[in-house]
Amino acid sequence: MPGINPEIMVWARETAGLARQEAARKLGFRDSSNSSAADKLAAIECGDKEPSRPQLVKMAGQYHRPLLTFYLSKPPVQGARGADFRTLPKGYSRSDDALLDALTRDVRARQSMVRAVLEDEDEATPLPFIGARQISDGRGAVLKALRELLGVDSSQYRAQATASAAFDLLRRHAEESGIFVLLKGDLGNYVTAIDARVFRGFSIADEVAPFVVINDQDARTAWSFTLLHETVHLLLGQTGVSGSYADNEVERFCNDVAGDFLLPMDDMDELSRLVGGGNDGISIVSERISAFARKAKVSRTMVAYKAYRSLLINQETFSQLSNNYREQWRAERERTRAKAQEQSGGPNYYAIRRHRLGDRILNLAHRMTAADALSTSKAARILGVKPRQVQPLLERARSL
Repeated sequence: MPGINPEIMVWARETAGLARQEAARKLGFRDSSNSSAADKLAAIECGDKEPSRPQLVKMAGQYHRPLLTFYLSKPPVQGARGADFRTLPKGYSRSDDALLDALTRDVRARQSMVRAVLEDEDEATPLPFIGARQISDGRGAVLKALRELLGVDSSQYRAQATASAAFDLLRRHAEESGIFVLLKGDLGNYVTAIDARVFRGFSIADEVAPFVVINDQDARTAWSFTLLHETVHLLLGQTGVSGSYADNEVERFCNDVAGDFLLPMDDMDELSRLVGGGNDGISIVSERISAFARKAKVSRTMVAYKAYRSLLINQETFSQLSNNYREQWRAERERTRAKAQEQSGGPNYYAIRRHRLGDRILNLAHRMTAADALSTSKAARILGVKPRQVQPLLERARSL
């Protein structure tokens, strides 16, 4: 095997969003009388010293890179995200980008394996809806295509008992249409959680194995909107990552179509009466939007955004409402987490994992492992778990 490429060492650290001093600390380097921890790492990055195997393993973990990356002849081309549709918030850091890159690399690798197994088993049937529409078709035409693809309308959506059940309905229909829908907002632990303001959704517009990834660090009431938004990207044939802010034409269009799906024209008269142009005071308007959102099984921010895009409130009012709702949600989330920690037990690990993965990818893994078309190790890679966890994870799939 070739030696370690020093250029790769620097590239891997920098794309992980780590300064040399911070990386040295995370990797366990220590200051000594002769040199600092950062100097010791610099010696490796300059090629003056060869890293040990344990040091390489630590680097792979901290930099979120496969071990073999360090043996490449040159840094790979960045492109796992596809298009970057985001407008980034203030306070955004490179470490956020590094986590996002690691997440998209992981998802792209899993999607490639899913497509490969479908091709190997002659199940790679092209899906006609991928790239079937374009923005120039107009919101109405794309909204119609979205409704036809999912086979669900807003009345069926709202007929569900809760916002979570309404999302499950949309997800089930999306997966039945051929889309793999994953809930994933971290790299396996809370330390690597990615804020929804940085990354809200991710789409892979593959005609055989299209993927939609929803950041489950976001509020549950926002998941349906994100699923619809990313499905519009698939209809437009677009692979890429979306954030919470829509300051470009593509994101505004996808937001508008998703908003029209969840809040059709019939709702606008009622919404107009509720917000009153924002003249009744921010607290009153906020309470009215909250009540409306609960009834419609959607997020409060989404209702406020719809009001803003329909010129019922101005941008300043929307921004204030959006910030207020986010802070309220964060406070509620912390209270829920604290309460859960006080209680014994908790949700079953495999039940949570199955919900994040979705039935479509679970059923595929179950069918292919049962037919010996997929090894346990490859199934584990597709599902994002350890090989010993594959069978317990697939237990529910046997009854589906």
